[in-house]
Amino acid sequence: MRNYRELQVWQKAMEIGVTTYELTKLLPTEERFGLVSQMNRAAVSISSNIAEGGSRSSNKDFGRFLEIALGSTFELESQVVLCEKVNLLKRENTESLLQLINEEQRMLTVFIQKLKTNA
Repeated sequence: MRNYRELQVWQKAMEIGVTTYELTKLLPTEERFGLVSQMNRAAVSISSNIAEGGSRSSNKDFGRFLEIALGSTFELESQVVLCEKVNLLKRENTESLLQLINEEQRMLTVFIQKLKTNA
């Protein structure tokens, strides 16, 4: 079992979660059960899957949860871009979150590859 709280990839995921919750407050109330809910769930899924994977005994299992977390980063990125394209959010509001997401995607990809190499 790994201490997931010490992993930079989990810490960054938590930052993404907090930033997403702050950003979704800017969305219209009619999106509360649509994009707001979907974006918040995707953001929470990133750190949650890293934490759950950390409890697994094998690198292969951990890697599978990291891949799910990676998928959630792409899901969230797509939703943020959609918000921009339909003019629900402005680029100046989404820029920092998109940067965090891209950093997390790179970190997760490298981490997954390291686990596969060490398997």
